Amino acid sequence: MNNIRLSKDREETVRENLIRPFVFINAAMSADGKIATIERRQTRISGKLDFDRVDELRATSDAIMVGIGTVLSDNPSLTVKSAQSREMRRDKGLDENPIRIVVDNLARTPLDADIFIKGAGRKIIAVSECAPQEKMKELSWVAEMIVAGEKSVDLEKLLFELKTRGIDRLMVEGGATLNWGLISAGLVDEIYTFIGNIIIGGRTAPTLVDGEGFTGGFCGLELISCGKTEDGIIVRWKVMN
Repeated sequence: MNNIRLSKDREETVRENLIRPFVFINAAMSADGKIATIERRQTRISGKLDFDRVDELRATSDAIMVGIGTVLSDNPSLTVKSAQSREMRRDKGLDENPIRIVVDNLARTPLDADIFIKGAGRKIIAVSECAPQEKMKELSWVAEMIVAGEKSVDLEKLLFELKTRGIDRLMVEGGATLNWGLISAGLVDEIYTFIGNIIIGGRTAPTLVDGEGFTGGFCGLELISCGKTEDGIIVRWKVMN
């Protein structure tokens, strides 16, 4: 498959117009705001009802995006689990799974990652110009490649490119570094969080959003809805960019 590298003209269009999909983050976190343990391993926070909710969000999205850290630590398949939802997508002329996207600065995504093995559908790996050419060549056999950014993936450029490929609704499933990159750049529209009834603790355990953090001009949120589900609550926020 061909690698896509954004031209200077397209970069200027991105900066001027910020053309991008509707972007929402979905995550489950503990009562103390952790999304994984100090070993950066996911642990079960929510139950079946929330899994079904997440599956429906996946089924109604054009694409799902994660960072390379999530792929390396959790190896998610990012597939739609409900047979009924997969059939619904096929009836609409869509692949049974949304496009699966990995933000991977240095093209470290393993060729045996579950996103390549489990479930039909397109895959995209977004890399920077620093990514090794040989590794990019290997990945291009199993995924579409997008080069956006010099040392790290430029998320504005990436979202612009995804929009031009027909992706209008983008679901983001972490991790904390990618969440920070998107939120700090003003590229997120909504956030869904399931807050579970456990405390994980650990100063190095990842939270919903890590990264450098704001020192002022914090990202504001507007509450859309909040409700109890099983032994936790689901909160939906509008991001006030």
